[in-house]
Amino acid sequence: MKLQDYLIERAGLTVEEVKGLEPFMQRKTIQKGEFALRAGEICEESLFIEEGLLRFYTIDNGGKEHIVQFAPEGWFLADRSSIFFHSPTEYFIDAIEETKVAFLSKDFMCQAAVGTKSFAQYNETLLQRHIGQLQHRISMLIGASAEERYLEFVKTYPDLMMRVPQWMIASYLGITPESLSRVRKELSKKGL
Repeated sequence: MKLQDYLIERAGLTVEEVKGLEPFMQRKTIQKGEFALRAGEICEESLFIEEGLLRFYTIDNGGKEHIVQFAPEGWFLADRSSIFFHSPTEYFIDAIEETKVAFLSKDFMCQAAVGTKSFAQYNETLLQRHIGQLQHRISMLIGASAEERYLEFVKTYPDLMMRVPQWMIASYLGITPESLSRVRKELSKKGL
C-alpha cells in the first residue's frame, strides 16, 4: 500500500494535505539483508513499508537475535524512543526481502500533526495502540505457553508464514526452532 493511499484512507488526510507533506518523506528500496538501522545509531526517521518486509530486533551479549517485531506492507516501524530522545538505539532494522519504504522525517510528523487535526488524532490512536500491543506482547512472552504465543503470531501476522524463515518465527516467539516444530506438529494433530 502506498503511503499516500494509507494517509487518505486511514488517517483522513486530503490529497492536497498529503502533497504538502511530500517534502518531508523520501522513498528508498532496501535490498534483502540490507540494514535501515543498526544498534548504536540514532533513529532519525519513521519507516512506512509500502512493499516488502522488515524486521526489528536486538542482539544479546551472547550474539543471539531477539526479534521484537515484523513489519509487512502497510505497517510503520521506528525506534520511537531513539527518535524522541535523540539517543542511540539498541535495535537493528533490516530487510527480510526487498522492501520499498517511505522514510518519514521527524518534521513529517510535526507538519502532519500541525497541519491536519485528523492526523494528530490518528497518530495518537496509533501510538496508544502500539503501546497496548507491546504490553500484550510482553504478557504473552512471560505468561503464555509456546502454543499460545504461536497462535497469537498467526493472528497478528496471518500472511507471514511463507515469507519468514522458521528460525525467525522461533526468535520472535522466544523459543528454539525445535520447540516451534513440536508446537506446529501438536497443533496439526489438533486440526489447527
